Amino acid sequence: MKILIVDDSSTMRRIIGNVVMQLGIDKEDFDEAEDGVKAWSKLANKQYDVILTDWNMPNMNGLDLVKKVRKEGNHQSTPIIMITTEGGKGEVITALKAGVNNYIVKPFNADILKEKLDGVFKK
Repeated sequence: MKILIVDDSSTMRRIIGNVVMQLGIDKEDFDEAEDGVKAWSKLANKQYDVILTDWNMPNMNGLDLVKKVRKEGNHQSTPIIMITTEGGKGEVITALKAGVNNYIVKPFNADILKEKLDGVFKK
């Protein structure tokens, strides 16, 4: 499974990467990007099975990345899970309308990420 982790915090990217590895996914099977612009560049050059993105980032935020992925390129049907501190009902609805498949509010643990990943792949 190829995963793209998008978060402006290198610490959070490392935490998400560690959780992904706890789920049995090799480090070679995930890439990282620190904002939506860099993520879009990676998406243009490689196919991913799932995108894990933060909402609040510089240059291109996660919501704008989700909208762009859903409208353009080769990843329009790729599952997207938003992992963010934005936990309000309005934000969740906004993200779902933009095209995310699932939503995780930080902080989270490996069990929650596994549950959300299982959820997007059972559909």
